[in-house]
Amino acid sequence: MDQLVLFFSLMLAAIVMVPLGDRMGLPSPVLMTLFGIVLALVPQIPNVQIDPDLILPIVLPPLLYASVQRTSWRQFAANKRAIFLLAVALVFVTTAAVAVVANAIVPGVTIAAAVALGALVAPPDPVAATAVAGSLGLPRRMVSILEGEGLFNDVTAIVLYHVAIAAAVTGKFSAEHAAGELVLSAVVAVAIGMALGWAANKLMGIVGDPTLQIGLTLLVPFASYGLAEELGGSGVLAVLTTALFLAEHAVGADDVTARLAGTTFWEIVDTLVTGVAFGLIGLELHNVFAVGAGRWGSMLSHAGLVIAVVVGIRLVWLLPAAWLARRWRDKRHDEDIPMTWRETVVMWWAGMRGVASVALALAIPLTSDDGPFPARDELLFIAFAVVLATLVLQGLTLPWLVRRLGVRGNIDAEHDLERRLALRATKAAKQRLREIELVEPLHEEVSEMLQRRAFDLGARISPDIVDDDRRESHAKRTERLRVIQRVQAEMMSAARHEVLAARSEPGSDPEIVDRVLRLLDLRSVR
Repeated sequence: MDQLVLFFSLMLAAIVMVPLGDRMGLPSPVLMTLFGIVLALVPQIPNVQIDPDLILPIVLPPLLYASVQRTSWRQFAANKRAIFLLAVALVFVTTAAVAVVANAIVPGVTIAAAVALGALVAPPDPVAATAVAGSLGLPRRMVSILEGEGLFNDVTAIVLYHVAIAAAVTGKFSAEHAAGELVLSAVVAVAIGMALGWAANKLMGIVGDPTLQIGLTLLVPFASYGLAEELGGSGVLAVLTTALFLAEHAVGADDVTARLAGTTFWEIVDTLVTGVAFGLIGLELHNVFAVGAGRWGSMLSHAGLVIAVVVGIRLVWLLPAAWLARRWRDKRHDEDIPMTWRETVVMWWAGMRGVASVALALAIPLTSDDGPFPARDELLFIAFAVVLATLVLQGLTLPWLVRRLGVRGNIDAEHDLERRLALRATKAAKQRLREIELVEPLHEEVSEMLQRRAFDLGARISPDIVDDDRRESHAKRTERLRVIQRVQAEMMSAARHEVLAARSEPGSDPEIVDRVLRLLDLRSVR
């Protein structure tokens, strides 16, 4: 099996694992990692040969962009304290703890190399956390915190990693220089992210066509990441800034086609890239076997200690941090923080490592200025052990832990929000109808029909906004509408079949046929 066949096999598996994971109640990223491990154990499967310098620029931009589409500026503002405690402070604490342990137990490792190991295993993976937590029915505030932590901790960890690697290679380190690099990296990234977001938003207005707009959104994350890295900024933070800007400004309320097509497109990209990335994590088991050959005892004991530190330090930090966040809570705003010890325990166990840790581990240089990079094989083995242990063990057991602790989202609060939004939508539609009637008198029957449609709009979103009598009347109208829609769908289907049949007729122009078919498809959507 060559590399290309292996790549397409992973893409196929990524699609299959989604429904399989839903049926088994397991996260699809974890299943993809297990699938990659199985492939790695087959002798006929070749070693994966990917330049480590290309993994982050290829994998992270689309995954980060897709993740940001599910959030907003408000959620990040609400999570600012939790994000600081988890994505910044906890990354520093984990890096320091792992560095101390690794420097003490791994022969030949320097302080700088140990810090690099700590930085690359410190950040929980945003894709794994979101994919796992989002499918378990957790409270929305917990998912928001995990998303925010996963998206921002890579920024801190990657900057720390680069500073530590530079110190390990050159043997020189300056705390002032490192702090300045961290600040400069953030400033440059935000500036580039905002500038590219603004430019992309303007360009989308110029191109107009939804297909071209979606193609532009695919290119923008890579451009933002690459430009920021080239200018000394954080590519991860630049992508986050660009994605948040476009999420707020790019698609207007009436751009229905662009929104539906864009959402579908990015769901496909997210599924495929996530599946391939986690499949590659499992396939990299080849490297782990090669590194550990002949030294399994010492390497496994070293890896076990580091895993215990990584997992334990998160719990030790989260318990007081959650208490502190509650003390700091701004009651004037709906701040997203864990409210109970059960939620804190779930957040602790959801700290799985993933794509970023693997990419940074593979990117450790082979040599330093003084010769071979200190203890590179051991560091690589430990890094992969941490990723596999946290991703597989925690990913497989997290659903059980959630059920055991009874941590669930507030369904009543979600329904209440739906109800409020339904009322707002109905009031806005009726208000606009009244404004139109002031300048454009409508026939009485037309006005009554439009009033009913405005009412049905809200009732369809949340039936709870109407009383029993009106709900029964709405149900009858809905049933009649279903019949009309079913018959109309059959009519539109017949029309599409007839137009498609014309494609194979002599003298038919496929381009014109496709144009007519697109109009019929758009009419069906509307």
